[in-house]
Amino acid sequence: MSTAAGTLDLVVVGSINVDLVVHADALPRPGETVAGSRFERFFGGKGANQAVAAARAGAKVGFAGAVGDDAFGTEARADLAAEGIDIAAVRTLPGVATGIAAIVVDAKGENQIALAAGANALVDEASAEAALARLKTGGFVALSFEVPDAPLAAAARLAAKAGARVVASPAPVRKLADDILAARPLLVLNGDEAATLVDLHYLEMSTAGAADSHARAAGAALALSALCGAPVVVTIGADGAIVTDGTTVTHVPGRRVTVVDTTGAGDTLAGVLAAGLAQGLKLDVAAARAVAAAALSVGAAGARTGMPTGEAIDEAVAGG
Repeated sequence: MSTAAGTLDLVVVGSINVDLVVHADALPRPGETVAGSRFERFFGGKGANQAVAAARAGAKVGFAGAVGDDAFGTEARADLAAEGIDIAAVRTLPGVATGIAAIVVDAKGENQIALAAGANALVDEASAEAALARLKTGGFVALSFEVPDAPLAAAARLAAKAGARVVASPAPVRKLADDILAARPLLVLNGDEAATLVDLHYLEMSTAGAADSHARAAGAALALSALCGAPVVVTIGADGAIVTDGTTVTHVPGRRVTVVDTTGAGDTLAGVLAAGLAQGLKLDVAAARAVAAAALSVGAAGARTGMPTGEAIDEAVAGG
């Protein structure tokens, strides 16, 4: 079901994949073959995952992306539509394969992922423009980096022109394009990605407490906030997230949960954070909900299976 023009809270520009998952006792080392216990298939893609997380959290979400004209593409589009996501700007490309992710998950729930971009490599500026035309005044645009820079930069330009806010999740991490930086994006990324982005932009950051992961994340967050002129959220796994508005730094604690599969936890956090901001929540409240949602998401196999509803997030936050 499509959402009427001008009513979307959030538009996500990014990737759509089908995840092919092998469960094994341990992740393979280079050159090693490991025996898997079972195989599963899930819908994925960092962009699509974020869109689903945001929609389940209660936001009205549109998506800009592409699939191939294969069975995977047909099924992936239908799955997004079933989540209530506006897919009018999702193109089906003839003669092109839908993107896939080959994932190995070990007994501890940690994962290894290899991507074949397929149609994601052909997402274009027109898709971004079509999706943003349906965004409400004051809405948010989320950029996910498993697609080329051109549609991301176009979305950032259009968002800035329309007065919309941009949330960017640079994974796989790469230097931010000028148009993206000009939109003053709120960044959501993990500690390794934050450190890499600091290096890519030749930024200086405090080395105080360099042996402590929280301190390193805080230093990177402050440096990136100065670069973008916007808040930054750096995830630190089970320990939650570091949030800065450029001046103060806050630690949002993680939650101790039984981990089945960490695939999609970061996407859940990014999507729920963007949804909360698009719904008018303050950053600290949106971040607390996002961390809670990420913790809930790891209790089931697959990137989206454990993604919670808004009601489940409310209960988790209320329960501390």
